[in-house]
Amino acid sequence: MPEIRTVQMSDQPFWYTLDKHLPILEFAEKVRQKQGYVLSENGKPIGLLRYNLFWDNTPFCTLLFIAKDFQRKGYGRFLMQRWESDMRDLGYDMIMTSTQADEEAQHFYRKLGYRDCGGFVIDIPGHEQPMELILVKKI
Repeated sequence: MPEIRTVQMSDQPFWYTLDKHLPILEFAEKVRQKQGYVLSENGKPIGLLRYNLFWDNTPFCTLLFIAKDFQRKGYGRFLMQRWESDMRDLGYDMIMTSTQADEEAQHFYRKLGYRDCGGFVIDIPGHEQPMELILVKKI
């Protein structure tokens, strides 16, 4: 049975095997704020989720990542359900996430009940990326 717990400082080496975007200084803040989860199977960490508060009042999942050998086996859904439940327990009734328009994750989020609500394009030289889709869900 998979287990989920909030991220701890001791998770840092594992965390950075999957998360290539979080600045090192922000990792300690995620631990302090309890804004991250580690998913384990048989005691081995295999996935993570981190979030922040968009507009300082709306939970926004900024990264969900499951190790390659464990993808497409329900672990991502399991982790998202835990996060959604925790956010509901904290009194939130809407959550958000995003994904690039060229990523398959958009279909995963829609299956979980997220709806498209907009997007944006970054075209600044050196920072270009495909359109970022924003998705929302009432919980």
